[in-house]
Amino acid sequence: MLPKLRFAFLLVAIAALAGAGRAGAADGFQTQAPSAILVDYDTGTILFEKDADRRIAPGTLAKVMTADVVFSQLKAGKIALDTPFTVSVNAWRRGGGPSGGAAMFAEVNKPAPVGELLAGMLVVSGNDAAMALAEGIGGTESEFSQMMTEQAKAIGMANSDFRNATGFADPGQFSTARDLSLLARHIIRTYPDYYPVFARPGIEWSRIKQRNRNVLLDAGIGADGLQIGWVKDVGYHVLGSAVQNGQRLIVVVLAAKSEKERLDETRKLVEWGFQSFRQRVIFAADQEVGRAQVFGGAASSVGLVGGRPVSVLTPRAGNERITARAIYTGPLLAPVTKGTQVGRLEVTRGQTKVLEIPLYTQEDVPVGSLVDRALDGGLTLMGDSVRDLAKRTMAKLHK
Repeated sequence: MLPKLRFAFLLVAIAALAGAGRAGAADGFQTQAPSAILVDYDTGTILFEKDADRRIAPGTLAKVMTADVVFSQLKAGKIALDTPFTVSVNAWRRGGGPSGGAAMFAEVNKPAPVGELLAGMLVVSGNDAAMALAEGIGGTESEFSQMMTEQAKAIGMANSDFRNATGFADPGQFSTARDLSLLARHIIRTYPDYYPVFARPGIEWSRIKQRNRNVLLDAGIGADGLQIGWVKDVGYHVLGSAVQNGQRLIVVVLAAKSEKERLDETRKLVEWGFQSFRQRVIFAADQEVGRAQVFGGAASSVGLVGGRPVSVLTPRAGNERITARAIYTGPLLAPVTKGTQVGRLEVTRGQTKVLEIPLYTQEDVPVGSLVDRALDGGLTLMGDSVRDLAKRTMAKLHK
């Protein structure tokens, strides 16, 4: 059986422009938040991270995952914004007015349209709205939470597990700053028609007016969503997005000690990110970034491309090294079809991995002749240059 080996090869190592001997901005920046991440939306470049894979109870931020499932149902046409869901006794008692927590004050056993329930959940963190949506789509909140976890895994949130739609305390419910940043990017990219609900100024339901609870929206940093929260014995959270001069950043701050620290550290992160970086293209859209070995093909290797321009944000001042590395498991087995995803490109800035994108085959490689396959069988592990030389020699002998 053909052994599969993991190949990784260095593509570029570029020293960022130095700034008159000063340390880079990324070297000196610090935050008081226990866990945080700052990501450029367009390129996916991680501008800053601190303990970003630490598992933390997400609290109300779980409602953003609830919204993602609802948005996917809307986009698929399974429900509509005017679809009515009845607010159950369970949703009313545990999440509504009688609970004493955040609520949109939906009336028990009365229908409410999906669009208003979404606003109640995302604008004022209504637990009754979150439960009504979960029960309306999943039948039970437990079944819906399984949908949340499955969807989280599907979009790359490998370090998250959800047990309810509200974010209520549960020892099995957790996420990370990194995963939550992936969720925000996914929502903004996939559901542009629904994303504006996060920035609604307020709602009125059951004759009760409430303002948007997201204090970032009025912080003067260009914020336009997503959610803030608090978890007892954990701290204050934010999952946010802000736009300045056409650039969008995703920011996550978890477990801050106070509301003030949460706002101050978020503001500091966002303002630093907008001021300290510039975009840098390291590969064009169709530029070959490396080659993968092919077994049994008419050619012994195939080019790998990213399929889109590969850009990263680098500090305006500093000397951090930008490194790109292509990784794939091979050799690939012929025939190889153009456009097949076979590996990934990892880009690091200094010691931090700032970008990861899939790599695709650049061309078709058909099955080779009997001579090609025989040579590959004996020389698979000797490298492209040895096999190419052997194939050229055999071709001359057969002329």
